[in-house]
Amino acid sequence: MTLYLSMAAFALASSITPGPVNIVALSSGAQFGFNASLRHVTGATLGFTLLLMLVGLGVHEILSLWPGLTTAILWAGVVFLLYMAYQLATDNGQLGQGGQQNEPSYWYGALLQWLNPKAWLASIASMGAFVGDGEILLLWQFAVIYFVICYASVASWAYAGAMLSRLLQSPRNVRRFNRLMALLLVLSAYYLLLEGV
Repeated sequence: MTLYLSMAAFALASSITPGPVNIVALSSGAQFGFNASLRHVTGATLGFTLLLMLVGLGVHEILSLWPGLTTAILWAGVVFLLYMAYQLATDNGQLGQGGQQNEPSYWYGALLQWLNPKAWLASIASMGAFVGDGEILLLWQFAVIYFVICYASVASWAYAGAMLSRLLQSPRNVRRFNRLMALLLVLSAYYLLLEGV
């Protein structure tokens, strides 16, 4: 039982803390509401769980053989974060009217996790800590625990954003909020570069 509690604590600490996925969930909740943002939450959670499983099944060994691949993932993640920051910074501030390409989606959430160096680091670290011997049953159990906690964590950020939308009734306030979220994404990208270099 102690092992499962440790897994849950690790999953909570890495899922609830601020990061690109949670910032996007907060912004999505504020702009599109909680229910629409659940598409992002679901995609991000499924994307991370798949990443966790693949790392547990040996992808981390490929990364250790080809360190250039890790660098490519880092740079792709940074470029994607900067693209999202640009989208937020140039948004018109109309709640729920941002256009089809800006609405939350399953694929966008999943892609964000795969390009998120924080997700890769959490996957690799957790495999080393909890499933180091490669036991498949333990990997599946950990993935289920992580899925539930990750979903609840990202959803809580989307819910907080939805609650904030009550304060963001004017397009001017939404634009300010989106620019703040864009700045946080740029800072996340900068932090990831510092950590990755």
